[in-house]
Amino acid sequence: MNYLKIIRYQNLLLLAFMQLIFRYGFLKFQNIFLSLTDLQYGLLVLSTVLIAAAGYIINDIMDQETDYDNNPESVIVGKSISEKSAYNLYFILNISGVVIGYYLANVIHKPSFAGAFIIVSATLYMYATSLKQMLLIGNIIVALLLSFSVIIIGLFDLLPATYDGNRAEMGLLFSILMDYAIFTFLINFIREIIKDMEDVDGDYNQVMSTLPITLGINKTSKIVSALLLIATGIMLWYINSNLMLSKLYYSVVYGLLLLVGPMIFAAVKVWNANSKKEFHLLSIILKCVIFFGILSIVVITLNIKHNGK
Repeated sequence: MNYLKIIRYQNLLLLAFMQLIFRYGFLKFQNIFLSLTDLQYGLLVLSTVLIAAAGYIINDIMDQETDYDNNPESVIVGKSISEKSAYNLYFILNISGVVIGYYLANVIHKPSFAGAFIIVSATLYMYATSLKQMLLIGNIIVALLLSFSVIIIGLFDLLPATYDGNRAEMGLLFSILMDYAIFTFLINFIREIIKDMEDVDGDYNQVMSTLPITLGINKTSKIVSALLLIATGIMLWYINSNLMLSKLYYSVVYGLLLLVGPMIFAAVKVWNANSKKEFHLLSIILKCVIFFGILSIVVITLNIKHNGK
């Protein structure tokens, strides 16, 4: 069980779920040819999950002192699992993920795409060892890496199957994936700042430069509230421009109830939040927003199919 905890298996399941939903709840409903077979796409998901798991492990290895300050009861490396074992698992998962990525890049006849897996792996290592200590840089990197797990679907499944005759259709589908990548980036970026607010004591003791440490909890709360309201405004504009005008009313109701509603609640709640418990609750709420945001692609797809009958 400790090995499942160290790789954050809940987050990995969410990551795999997201990639599977985009293919089997969206792309498979389109009348297009996809580059990867089901087995190959499963390997793409596996590669992403393995590299992400390795990233969690190296982060835990480098964060042992901080974790003892923030959540001593949840410390695993150096307590339940030796540092040597953690490093061995890190290398095994990392190498496996990159090798699978290299294989898939050659399957689609774009060997240079293997570089994406190497870059992500290296970035996760740099994040754990140094970048996370820099103001906002760590938050941006984590958010970007999650959004890239959406973009990589287009790179491996859509782009190689694109030619002059279907360029417009593939471009539209890729742009939809980009919309979701931007959504996951915005929400996860805000969530990372909230997690910094939750862990401010341990981060301060480790001389880390996070937004709550630099500006204080009170000012950071106001900034997060403003960011959430901006994100909510973008969401409302998107729902009106792309769903309401297309008469996708089921999707509109879904978006308002499960995305806009929780985001407004979080924006109001964080304004005066100042306890670890409150920040933890807000982090969970935004994680749910990401989950329901991903699931919305299925709702929209089925709504379009229903309207087309």
